[in-house]
Amino acid sequence: MERRDFVKKSVNAGIAAWTAASASRVFGANEKLRVGLIGCGGRGTFDARLMRGTPEDIQAVAAENYHDGNLDPRLKEPRNVEIAALCDVNESKIAAAKRWAPAAKTFADFRSLLADKDIDAVIVATMDQWHATMLILACEAGKDVYLEKPVMYRVAEAKAMIEAVRRTKRIVQIGTQHRSADHIAEAAKMVQGGKIGEVHFVRVWNYMSRMGSAPVPDSEPPAGLNWDFWLGPAPKVPFNRARLTYRSFMDYTNGLISDYGNHRFDSVHQIMGADTPVKVSSSGMRFDKDRAGDILDLQQATFEYPSFVMSYEACVYNGHGLGGRTPGMRYYGMRGSEDRPHGMAFYGTEAALFVDRLGMELYPEVRGGGRGGRGGQPSAPQPAPAERMHMNEDEPTPLHTKYFVDNVRARKEPFANIEVGTRATTIACIGNVAYWTGRKLTWDAAKSNFHDDEEANRYLFRPYRKPWDLVKFG
Repeated sequence: MERRDFVKKSVNAGIAAWTAASASRVFGANEKLRVGLIGCGGRGTFDARLMRGTPEDIQAVAAENYHDGNLDPRLKEPRNVEIAALCDVNESKIAAAKRWAPAAKTFADFRSLLADKDIDAVIVATMDQWHATMLILACEAGKDVYLEKPVMYRVAEAKAMIEAVRRTKRIVQIGTQHRSADHIAEAAKMVQGGKIGEVHFVRVWNYMSRMGSAPVPDSEPPAGLNWDFWLGPAPKVPFNRARLTYRSFMDYTNGLISDYGNHRFDSVHQIMGADTPVKVSSSGMRFDKDRAGDILDLQQATFEYPSFVMSYEACVYNGHGLGGRTPGMRYYGMRGSEDRPHGMAFYGTEAALFVDRLGMELYPEVRGGGRGGRGGQPSAPQPAPAERMHMNEDEPTPLHTKYFVDNVRARKEPFANIEVGTRATTIACIGNVAYWTGRKLTWDAAKSNFHDDEEANRYLFRPYRKPWDLVKFG
């Protein structure tokens, strides 16, 4: 089943209007929304051009995500969005962005962009160590924010981020685009409605081919790169070209569990209707010392929720993942003819539901054909099994960026709001703490710390480096 055959219901349907509408003007449909991009790399450019949403942008940036060229009708609605400002500490990134946004103002310091009263909203697509500071200062400056995930670098930043969003009454949407996928909303209805029976085990996986590059020696930063500003709150280190590689160093990320796992943790929360584990344990290894960086090559983490267990797996040595496919289905990240690199599996008593970014498949539980019930007696009558089904839809980022524009115009609370986002990123962060301590930990969600565990709680915050401690925490 394809998206065009599926009953389309916006994941934002039914969300009440943001109660702070009186605090911010509502943009008319014909009024241009002026957006600034902070972080002009690949992901920021992808987000910004999709958010601008001209036919040229949609085709140039996202065409490869559409299997038959039939765009969702919602993407054809006019946006009236201008990418009016570009900001990056690397002049070469700004120069590249100017090719698709030639009229945009340019800034080397995000604070100058935030001070520009002509800018209505910003996209924050920097490395993770900057997210908390930029979000808080953007809200203080009166800007609405589309914040890429992971939401924060350390768990202790979340409280201040939530407080800033709520106090300033800004529209903040997190870049967890699964929240705008119709099939994942439908999966949530199926699981929470009992269609696959009781679910007590969930598996999440991210498999891919070897990442990174060979180590290179330290050197002077290239002309046009403000290296100290790029590092910001992170520790001061000499420039190394490998550190610019996408999320290879733990100084600026939390590894695969945070980058790739974050999306799927959010979807597990949405589908299961639960968002707070009580126990966590983790193990991992880095075998390949011949690549630059220090993220784990392999990681397994187990999260115990009140009614189910979630197992997470990450691997960079093999991209096969779960394996097994439905003929004709498309899978996120697929390369060969058999691999299934990323996904989630919900194992119910009546059926198993496999979900990824581009679709889902339901496999009914096999019954009968074996011994009867206890003592050899026939089993009790079973309900009619769920029917085998599968469906595909398109990459959800184009709709997700559109929904941000819609939410800003209408002053509506996004489905992927700041609380939803911080809870998903927290899962990744506490999984790493369990790995670092080497112990099973008890998580206290109400206090946002580990229960009576001083050692583990020390990992919940990394002090900011001066002079980049622009926001105070705790």
